[in-house]
Formats: sequence, C-alpha cells, structure tokens
Amino acid sequence: MLVVEVEKKLGDFTVNALFASEGGATVLFGPSGAGKTSIINMIAGLMKPDRGRILLDDLVLFDKDAGIDLPVWQRRIGTVFQEGRLFPHMSIKSNLDYGRWMGGHPADPQAFAHAIELLDIGHLLDRRPGKLSGGERQRVAFGRALLMKPRLLLLDEPLASLDAGRKDDILPYLEKLRDKAKVPMIYVSHDAAEVKRIATRVVRVEGGKVAATGGVELLS
Repeated sequence: MLVVEVEKKLGDFTVNALFASEGGATVLFGPSGAGKTSIINMIAGLMKPDRGRILLDDLVLFDKDAGIDLPVWQRRIGTVFQEGRLFPHMSIKSNLDYGRWMGGHPADPQAFAHAIELLDIGHLLDRRPGKLSGGERQRVAFGRALLMKPRLLLLDEPLASLDAGRKDDILPYLEKLRDKAKVPMIYVSHDAAEVKRIATRVVRVEGGKVAATGGVELLS
C-alpha cells in the first residue's frame, strides 16, 4: 500500500495531498496545473515536501518529523515521463538493461524475456531510439522501468505526446502492464477516456488538493 500525506508550497501555489493506493492503477486525474506532477515528483524523491510523510508498504520514503528522506535510488520506484527519456546513443536492448542495472539487479534473462513479450518490443532490440515511433519509445520506457523490479511504477502522462491513433495503439499495452506485471501504478492524466481504460481507482486533484477519491464515476 502507498500512503501519501504531503504539503509543498510552490510560490503562490500549495500542493496538499492526502490519499492511499492499495494496488492496481491509481490515476491522479485533473486539469493541467492542478499539482499532479508535483505529487508524482514527491513520491519519486525528485521534490522534497515541506511536511508530511510517504509510506510504501513497510518502507518509509519520507517523514518530515522523523527526518527521513530516502534518496531516489533507494526508493525502488520506476518512473516513466511524457517523453520516455531513452538514451539516444544506446541500443534498445542496452536501454532496457539500464533499468536492471540501475535497480542493482543481476542479469535475469527470464524477466527480460517477459518484459519484451509483454510490450511486444523484441523486434526493436538492435535499433536506436531515434529510429522508433513515439509509441515504440514509450513501450521501451515502460520496459526499462519494469526491469528495475520496482515496488511501484509512476507514469506521468506517458501518452500526452502521442496522437490519438498512437494512444489507441499503446493503451492495450498499459492494460497488460496493469494486469500482468503485478506492479502497482500511479498514473497521471487529464484525459477522461484514457483514465476510463486504465484506472482501478481515481484520485481527482483540483487546485493542488485531493478533491475526491473513488472509481471512474468521478470522471462524470
């Protein structure tokens, strides 16, 4: 279970988030500028809250009162951003293996084979990122994050840079990732149709605060 109780002041804007996720795909849904990415960044360790705590199962990621703030590399969280952020000078195989290396894990051919089958990227392994479509790059980014063997996946609007056709192509892979990888996901989006496909739980964020939590009925 992920428990988030944080507050962060960003100029004149304050993010004050309180929610829990028990697994599956929890979607932070709301308009642009609502504070969704700031919440993701605090969970990942890329932004330090002013106060509060973040717990992931039995691991305390952040606790202001206890003076705990685990560095990013100790949190065992895989993060995928809008652009994928692959290394352009490395092959797809090397980009994928970088996730395993960053996680500090020995080579695991079975896990590697499972990831490439799940995301249908085996035919891309010898290519460079510049030779891939936007949807293919994002699938590789999902695979790299998964091969870190994370306790949690954070997906920050991973389809935002794709056109409607490519979104439709990649959504089935996200559904497979949710259902078969068995890694809990926190997914950021402002696209209601996308959320309906992905979410097992919705956290609606408005003006830096959690306005409601529940199912996809919150989208109406």
